[in-house]
Amino acid sequence: MLVNNLRERYSPMYFLAALGAGGLSVSFFIYPMFLLPHPDTPMVTFNHLWPALTAGDNPLVSALIGIDLVAIALFAALHFWLLAWNLREFRLFRQTAAYQKLLTSNAEISLMAVPLTLAMTINVCFVLGAVFVPNLWSVVEWMYPGAIAAFLAVGIYALRILGAYFTRLFVHAQFDFAENNSLAPMVSIFALAMIAVGLAAPGAMSHHREINAIAMVLSIFFASAAILLLVIKVVLGFDAILRHGIAPQAAGSLWILIPILTLLGITWIRWSMGLSHQFGNAHHPTDLLLFTAVIVSLQVLFGMIGYAVMKKLNYFADYAGGAKSNAGAFALICPGVAFFVFGMFFLTFGLVMPKLVGAGSWVFYLLMAPLVFVQFKTVQVYARLFAKLLLKPRPQLAAA
Repeated sequence: MLVNNLRERYSPMYFLAALGAGGLSVSFFIYPMFLLPHPDTPMVTFNHLWPALTAGDNPLVSALIGIDLVAIALFAALHFWLLAWNLREFRLFRQTAAYQKLLTSNAEISLMAVPLTLAMTINVCFVLGAVFVPNLWSVVEWMYPGAIAAFLAVGIYALRILGAYFTRLFVHAQFDFAENNSLAPMVSIFALAMIAVGLAAPGAMSHHREINAIAMVLSIFFASAAILLLVIKVVLGFDAILRHGIAPQAAGSLWILIPILTLLGITWIRWSMGLSHQFGNAHHPTDLLLFTAVIVSLQVLFGMIGYAVMKKLNYFADYAGGAKSNAGAFALICPGVAFFVFGMFFLTFGLVMPKLVGAGSWVFYLLMAPLVFVQFKTVQVYARLFAKLLLKPRPQLAAA
């Protein structure tokens, strides 16, 4: 059973638990997306999975697809369960004095974890529909306006949170620079980037120019806002870190740039695909080689810096597996998911499309191996954090 009625002890960062489960569900969708042929649609669907699952001519492939679909479904179910739990606990939290205190502190920006998770919910629903609903793609054009409206609604909610936050800071000058010694406030950029990448999907895949244009313009708006805040937050965050040192409990925030880069990178790829297939804006395959290589390089760089700092501060032993407790530790899941996902984009768009590596070759699978390892370790860490932070401790049996 999950812990409940946390009230003052609750933090909006608990939404990252639901976000992580949703991200893991989407990450398992990446396998069939990039490893199974689907020439008639931009996404792999049930109509591609079912024949490969039931063909019987290759039992290993069928078994792997079956395991993958189970993982997608299980993590999606966990996402919805934790989303419902968070919404209930958040409602109780809003009735406490701790919530009013949060609204007048730097931590107010943690409320952006709510629209961030809701945007992930829309992505999870789209993945579940694609892999479990037969012939869904025949009506997908009817779904795009609904998807745009849903992401836009979440985007408006996010902008309202940001508007209240920045209005308070600008009017009352209540920003505490000494308490800004982490990159945790970048959860706001994470949320805007998640909304941007979701809106970019109809812009890339719809066959109607009007839907393409509307979705891409809205996506560009939220991506632009994310990039603007990214510059501001990185400058302020690193300035505070260099002046005061990073807050040990927030050391995991150093990796938050990894999922942000993944989302903005996929957004750019979707824009280029939409402009290519609908507006005739031709591009050379090597363009994506350069672009994806830059994104992966930055992710590796921040990954190395973050790992060194967290290792020095004993963060993994204390917060991931030790006695210290912090809901922000769930932020460790997002970089693992994001690095795996964009790593697969890099292999496919950066190496296979320019014909540097053959799809399905031993080199391809060799390069994919470290990505699979990162995903496996991410699942392990998630299970550890879930048991530590969300499950009720079992009562100790009295000694005989």
